[in-house]
Amino acid sequence: MKKYPFRFLLFLFGFAPMLLWAQSPEPIESLQTISFGSCNNQEKPQPMWQFVVQTNPDLWVWLGDNIYGDSDNMTVMAQKYSKQKRNREYIKLQKQCPIIGTWDDHDYGLNDGGKEWKAKRASQKQFYDFFGLSAINPLRKRNGVYQSYSYGTGDRKVKVILLDTRFHRDSLEVRGVARNKYCVPNMQGDILGEEQWKWLEEELANSDAVINILCSSIQLIPDKHNFEKWANFPQARLRLFELIKKTQPAKLIVLSGDRHIAEVSRFDLEGLDYPLYEITSSGITHTWPVVKEEENPYRLGDLIIKRNFGLLRINWTAEGGPKVLTEIRGLGNELFLQQELDWE
Repeated sequence: MKKYPFRFLLFLFGFAPMLLWAQSPEPIESLQTISFGSCNNQEKPQPMWQFVVQTNPDLWVWLGDNIYGDSDNMTVMAQKYSKQKRNREYIKLQKQCPIIGTWDDHDYGLNDGGKEWKAKRASQKQFYDFFGLSAINPLRKRNGVYQSYSYGTGDRKVKVILLDTRFHRDSLEVRGVARNKYCVPNMQGDILGEEQWKWLEEELANSDAVINILCSSIQLIPDKHNFEKWANFPQARLRLFELIKKTQPAKLIVLSGDRHIAEVSRFDLEGLDYPLYEITSSGITHTWPVVKEEENPYRLGDLIIKRNFGLLRINWTAEGGPKVLTEIRGLGNELFLQQELDWE
């Protein structure tokens, strides 16, 4: 019999299984409160975390720009992620609940970047290190950071699907004027890539969750502004709507970030048995420098141009099935916006 060093055996039979599943969310019997947000600059003051913690979330979901990395130097990226993880109030959130998420452009490494980014695979490693994914987890070999998690069981099951809108995204024509930066859509361009499209169809079609949450770093429903959004890729946006109609997942909610504002949008998608809601929460550390109007015919309530984070509060015992209340909150836990999601 071949002899192995004691340290190797200890790793193989003791630590290896722990390392493989170290990133898995802790078992949650029933999600009551889900908090989420995006656009967090690790170099800026971060007083928002103490107010997130005060809401006692069962889960935190990053919607992208978890740090502002903007570098192809992975030593620099690692240092920026490390600074974020050392934030005293963020550490409290880490101890309070599981943390999952996707990325957007700044933590991807390239502002407004897509599939052309030369450092995307190296950046993916830093991303997974930040979330504590083990070195031997098969997700690290995936082309992109898309993944899904399920919480609860039976009639209290929630599925969270995290999309990657960067790794496979085609290019856009850039105009010089800031307010019209992406006014020319890529009519045939794609966002997800065929591998991720196939995965997403399986995730939606096979979901037995009572509530499904689809997380996209960029906005899906709003289509009037000239910044990054799904509507810059009309064929991809239509394909996603058609996929949602085809698979008919129960009570699908879209979460998005990126915009440094917050808003709730409702879209009546023909062929879907209920209205599609999107909650955008963005601007944990910074927002627009000036207050201005922005057209969105799907918006419910106000456009929030203040630093914010979002909440989904699930009432599982409501008559007629679970009810979801979404909130947008800010510094001091000030309530900016509250909207019940009416699926009738």
